[in-house]
Amino acid sequence: MMKHMKKKTIAMVLAALAAMTSLTACSGGQTASSGTDGGEDGTYTIGVVQYATHPSLDNCYEGFLKGLADEGFVEGENLTIDFQNAQGDTANCDLMAKTMVTSRVDLLAGIATPAVMSEYSAAKSSDIPIVFTAVSDPVSAGLVQSIEQPGSNCTGTSDVLPLEKQVKMIRAFLPDATKIGVIYTTSEPNSVSHLEKLQGIAADNGFEVIAVGVTNSSEVASAAASVVAQGADCINNFTDNNVVDNLSAVIKAANDGGIPVFGSEIEQVKNGCLASESIDYVALGEQTGRMAARILSGEDASTMPVEEVEDATPVYNSEVLEALGLTLPADYQDAQDVSAA
Repeated sequence: MMKHMKKKTIAMVLAALAAMTSLTACSGGQTASSGTDGGEDGTYTIGVVQYATHPSLDNCYEGFLKGLADEGFVEGENLTIDFQNAQGDTANCDLMAKTMVTSRVDLLAGIATPAVMSEYSAAKSSDIPIVFTAVSDPVSAGLVQSIEQPGSNCTGTSDVLPLEKQVKMIRAFLPDATKIGVIYTTSEPNSVSHLEKLQGIAADNGFEVIAVGVTNSSEVASAAASVVAQGADCINNFTDNNVVDNLSAVIKAANDGGIPVFGSEIEQVKNGCLASESIDYVALGEQTGRMAARILSGEDASTMPVEEVEDATPVYNSEVLEALGLTLPADYQDAQDVSAA
């Protein structure tokens, strides 16, 4: 009799555990076709991993919240956001992404390529969709099969730099220049991709590219000094996270060599670069927020094309221009001056 009761009790416990597991598995996330379900009270939770703290990525997050709010998803009302900043450490990205997947958020959002790669790895065996921003080459990063058809439960916005316009700008500011210096992180797919494109465009416009790769932020200062020592007439900065995090070291090396740094967005120019065909990262974040809202409303991320930024605005820093003894080219008289003066 006691043996029979023990068997019955064990069976009941196992059944209860199975029921709890089933409920947990259904509590969040997205199926391949039906979108996220949200909580029972009509609220949703988004886990956001931002790779590092610097102005362009901060602007992406600001725009992301605005894009969501414009579509009716407001933090503190029907939306909870678990925002985590990895401070430039991929190990932190991995841990944060895994924790968010375990907690069954309704949607993951990643700001910058390393953060999204961690989320993609953590969520690949789940049904949680991912939306990304500030990823220059999501195909090379292995996040999507193509721009038009992502194929995986991951999509977002791409900050492909307008390199043709940037090289034209460099030629206008420095008509006699022959060498463009670049510092890039060898493990960042977006930087490698941008470098390959720049090399082709530069060659077509009479430039040689002097590229020095780094593996971490501690190497940026010496890489910048190396580029200057090799005779670069300027340095062109991408949206490389390691380099942007250490932009002051790049600008110091360039100033010591008497050459300008061309940035990739407005915040870099405010902080000491000469000029840029600038991407609006707040607007990029807004695009991403609107895409996230569509996914929360039921759209399938795997069939939602990646959206690329289309516009770039020329900006320059008149203080830097004066310090370098340069004049504003005729074609850029209408460019926005973003100096502090």
